[in-house]
Amino acid sequence: MKRTITADHVLPSRVTIPASKSHTVRALLIAAMADGSSTIGNPLESEDTISCIRTVELFGAQVTREENCWIVRGTGGKLFSKNPHEGITIDAGNSGTTLYLAAGLAALSSIPVTFTGDDQIKSRPAENLLTSLRDLGAVVSCKEKEGYPPFSIQGPLKGGKTTIECPTSQYLSSLLLCTPLANGNTEIEVPLLREQPYVEMTLRWLDEQFVIYENNNFSRFFIPGGQKFQPFDKQVPGDFSSAAFFLCAAALTGQTITLDGLDMTDSQGDKAVVSMLKEMGCEIETEKTFVRIHGRPLSGGTFDLNNTPDALPALAVTACFAEGETRLINVPQARLKETDRITVMKTELSKMGADIEELYDGLVIRGRRDNSGAVLKGASVSGHGDHRVIMALAVAALGAEGETVIDDDSAVSITFPNFFELLGY
Repeated sequence: MKRTITADHVLPSRVTIPASKSHTVRALLIAAMADGSSTIGNPLESEDTISCIRTVELFGAQVTREENCWIVRGTGGKLFSKNPHEGITIDAGNSGTTLYLAAGLAALSSIPVTFTGDDQIKSRPAENLLTSLRDLGAVVSCKEKEGYPPFSIQGPLKGGKTTIECPTSQYLSSLLLCTPLANGNTEIEVPLLREQPYVEMTLRWLDEQFVIYENNNFSRFFIPGGQKFQPFDKQVPGDFSSAAFFLCAAALTGQTITLDGLDMTDSQGDKAVVSMLKEMGCEIETEKTFVRIHGRPLSGGTFDLNNTPDALPALAVTACFAEGETRLINVPQARLKETDRITVMKTELSKMGADIEELYDGLVIRGRRDNSGAVLKGASVSGHGDHRVIMALAVAALGAEGETVIDDDSAVSITFPNFFELLGY
């Protein structure tokens, strides 16, 4: 539905940030391949994670959703199908994380598994990952366009050697999750890797599973085959990617907000937004379980977002309210998300009067004020069905003069279903 937002709005003083989508999906997939029952505490319940639940249930896992925890009875690494000759068809919905990470695990089975999704998912490239799965013994066929969903995968994965360029870290995370369970050993050469912190997150999960691997500076991995995943009991931390929108809202409105559920020692890359906003002028306190931000006058700067592409929409908005020029660079993979977020943010913020320039790999934003003191003007804008674009435009509206109308806010349910409720709208 349409969402109307005005600047005369006081942020809540305290917000509990929802659980990490990236951790929740990894937890579900590892639990599904373990032998026994795992408990996932404080999981994120959103469209993306529900897509992952459907996926692991089709793999043969059993998921019991209780209050504030999910119990997953795993398959022991053996995918099950009631009709093995017909195989399994998985609709990943809008969840690229589920699509890519589950594709590798599907290659472990001799049952054919077909992956599809919504229109945005069908535009997400997968060729590099599919090529590597072929190198390691899987049979892969694309149904419509080579290198894109829908595609079918059939194993079993044998291991071997492969070289993969990773404009998205999810390609490498997929291989790291499946290759320990393959029949033989695997060697992975990685000449290009973006979003390294998400691979570090995957490796932390493998460490907790006591999986053996060798990591040569993220450019080469050796993974012995024949390993197993074990059941676990783990709490999911708060999501820094979601927290970024409230952090930026406080920064550009000059307000103070405490965000509970965040752990600065966690492996999530988007915790770097905290230090970026501090560099722009905000006062920030970090404790074991929360982050408190005090909005202050902002100054521009240059920020390399290669490790934090999901932060681009929120930071682009914040930069409009910073004095001077801000450069958000080295993030070409932002064009490969739910939308081309570089072009989309340039288009929508321009409607609100932003001085913004599009680069191949990022954005240049020149903060400014007109004679009335306004930075941005309210406007009718489009969220393009992209949850992070919608939330970023909502944050921009908090500092804009007049009324901003977002054409459709429904996509926030993909990762942050109660975003507008917590925002106070």
